[in-house]
Amino acid sequence: MSDLSNLNDVLIQPILSEKATTLREQNKYVFKVASDANKTQIKEAVSKLFNVTVVNCTTMNVFGKVKRLRGRSGRTSSWKKAVVRLAPGETIKGFEGV
Repeated sequence: MSDLSNLNDVLIQPILSEKATTLREQNKYVFKVASDANKTQIKEAVSKLFNVTVVNCTTMNVFGKVKRLRGRSGRTSSWKKAVVRLAPGETIKGFEGV
C-alpha cells in the first residue's frame, strides 16, 4: 500500500469525457484516483485542492479492456474512478473552461 499523505497523490487526473461533461450539469465531477485511496481521502483531497464543499463521493474500479497487438491478446491497466458531488452552487474553475 502506497503512502497517500500528500493530497496530490490521491487525485491522478480529471476525466474529460462526454459522460463526465453531462454529469457536470448535475454538479458532479469525475477523477481518476489512486487505486488504494478511500472515499474519505478523495473527499479531503478535492475539498482542499479546489476549495469546495464535497457532499458525496462514489468510487468504482474500472477493469482494463482486452486488446490485441500482433495477434497476442493482452489487457490495459485497471484503474479507479471517483465521482464527486459538490454542494449546490459550487464549481471547480478548471473544468468550466473546457
